[in-house]
Amino acid sequence: MTHDQAAVNGIRKQPSPAEVADILTERIRTGRLRAGDRMPTQESLADEFGVERAAIRQALQLLEDAGLLAGRTRGAPARIALPPEADPSVEEPQQTAAGLGPRIMEAFEAPHVRIDAICLTAESLNMALAEPLQLIRTGQITPETVKVRLLLPSRNLELAFPRPVEKSGDERLVHEHWLSLRNSHGQVLRSSLRALRSTRGIDVEVTLKALPFTPPVKLYLLNGSEALFAYYTVKRREEQIDDTPTEIYDALGSDSMLFPFERGGGARDEAFVTQSQAWFDGLWGTIATEITLGS
Repeated sequence: MTHDQAAVNGIRKQPSPAEVADILTERIRTGRLRAGDRMPTQESLADEFGVERAAIRQALQLLEDAGLLAGRTRGAPARIALPPEADPSVEEPQQTAAGLGPRIMEAFEAPHVRIDAICLTAESLNMALAEPLQLIRTGQITPETVKVRLLLPSRNLELAFPRPVEKSGDERLVHEHWLSLRNSHGQVLRSSLRALRSTRGIDVEVTLKALPFTPPVKLYLLNGSEALFAYYTVKRREEQIDDTPTEIYDALGSDSMLFPFERGGGARDEAFVTQSQAWFDGLWGTIATEITLGS
């Protein structure tokens, strides 16, 4: 029974938490909400049912108590619990271009958003942030704080990739091309997030640091509860740089397969999230240095 049908059958305009839980339970049992899928956000459920988010939280607690939800955390919606006979396998990985945006959007459901990331240029992160930032600007979501820490390769580093296939005078050209991308995406990230201070009065903190090595992987840590991990797969390809076709070894971050790990997803996931955060914090507090974004 849908919420609209429930209204026709006499449920008052503002249903109680128990009534909301009953409607959501029916959606789960009829397959409208499928096992393994994430629940809709509290924000969207509150809008649908015309109730406060506190009522939605109570309804979700009732579902969790009934064994219908799993992995509910403060930072992201829970998943529909798998039946006992189902295979509790980890969610299938997706390409970064497809998988990162929804995860970032879910992270912004929390009142205190925290993102730590290691990558080559921050291009994928900027793309993933576009939707939540737009929703903040229009007042549809309202986090209290947004804290972002980003680790990027140092400007003076001799990168493992991207680099020319052959030793030639193209090394500087390829390096400067990567550096311009790193700087521009870093500046966009910093300015777009900091603008939330003046437009929406949100407590925003954005810090970037430089690494003394080329990261062979990319990592996103969301609200301390989720780690998204991907390998940079290096390939040979041709790139137009300053109108010059150049053969380079490079990795396209948006094509990298993103593997999700979550607290509440089992002992392996718990350990991966914990160790990934410790790895990031260790780099941040030791060998990472101040970064310069600019020419």
